[in-house]
Amino acid sequence: MRRWILATSLALFACAARADGLQNKWRLEISGNAESAGQIVVQVAPEKGEPIRATTQVAAGRAENAVARDIGTALQMVASNRYSVEVDDGEDVLAKKREGERDFAVTVIENTVQGVRVDIDAE
Repeated sequence: MRRWILATSLALFACAARADGLQNKWRLEISGNAESAGQIVVQVAPEKGEPIRATTQVAAGRAENAVARDIGTALQMVASNRYSVEVDDGEDVLAKKREGERDFAVTVIENTVQGVRVDIDAE
């Protein structure tokens, strides 16, 4: 019974995570300061083709604006040829498809940094 409940909960969570579907522009809102060191892995998945993952190593004590810059830099390093990435308002990261690219989804695959939350919204 517990396995069924867990499986159902995970399926519902997965559906909720994809509620916005594919978009041409996304905002990653970073909040909170890093209470521990860890990593944040963000995936950019185009409508067709292979997803791109950006891994950001975060040191303990980093403020949310610094974490946003770190995530923005990591995304730029792996995805700048297909997506425009910039830091906005200090604590937000914007990712937008370049001309000729397909709409895409953004997902946080892993966040092991205590105290830091990453919320993703379509623009």
